[in-house]
Amino acid sequence: MPHDRRAFLSTLTAAGAAALLGRPPLLAAAPTAPARPRVRLAIASYSYWHFRTAKVPIETVMDRAADLGVAGVDILHRQMDLTERAPLDAAGRAYLRGLKRHAFRRGLEICCVSTHQSFVKADPGELTAEVEHTKKCIELAAELGCPSIRINTGRWGTTRSFDELMKNRGIEPILPGRTEDEGFKWCIDGITRCLPKAEECGVVLALENHWGLARTAAGLLRILNAIKSPWLGGLLDTGNFLDDIYAQQEAIAPHTVYVQAKTYHGGGEWYTLDLDYPRIAALLGRAGYQGWVALEMEGKEDPATAVPKSLATLRGAFGIG
Repeated sequence: MPHDRRAFLSTLTAAGAAALLGRPPLLAAAPTAPARPRVRLAIASYSYWHFRTAKVPIETVMDRAADLGVAGVDILHRQMDLTERAPLDAAGRAYLRGLKRHAFRRGLEICCVSTHQSFVKADPGELTAEVEHTKKCIELAAELGCPSIRINTGRWGTTRSFDELMKNRGIEPILPGRTEDEGFKWCIDGITRCLPKAEECGVVLALENHWGLARTAAGLLRILNAIKSPWLGGLLDTGNFLDDIYAQQEAIAPHTVYVQAKTYHGGGEWYTLDLDYPRIAALLGRAGYQGWVALEMEGKEDPATAVPKSLATLRGAFGIG
């Protein structure tokens, strides 16, 4: 029998056997649906503490996150039981190892440490102090086994009150006698000086569209495009663009390595946005984003009810089971 005919009959026999066994033949395998971008859900500890009350312990936030079935926690540095600007000593490292153990026992990953610094410093000594503080934060994250920290550009500091800054939609005057170009130069220099420590510790710096120089997508992209390091990326905070919200989010989405997702149940602490999360999920999907989405509930409602409702919104928008 010719080889081609034997191969054809063998294929028919295999198909018939598959039918008898209740299985579809190999030749009729159903096409597979395209995979969705992989997104994981976390809760930022900020969701439970907005600087206005006694601190909510990080361990308590971890317990809430585990009970609500999310995969990770984003820890606000200022919420830790540490002095923010003090050196990282033996007692501090012991505290961090305790947090790491607690997260492990609750089945959680610590996905980010949200830190504060300002690189908008005309004085070289002050800029160096901010660089050294950020390097310490990188070491802190490494001690926790955490792969990223949130960093800020910082701002001019001409508006002393944060509440007043929020009334002005995050806009403040430049320091007298200085220029915006100088501010960007200081910021780019400061972040660049942190990158060797980031690489050494394996911690990615996620630069947030926070207030200051990164208040707009153009400002954030100016910095990212000037540095171009694999250890630096953008952090998209969904609540920090107050104009042309989705256009600005789409502009930074291709550069985004981490997402913090705001909700405002009970009205926001400073303002309220009605964010379209299916639209946000879609624009991140088009950019190929595959990473963490950390809930930052910034509303005045009790987190006991507001956080679960917020998680339901994000799970629905991003297709997270």
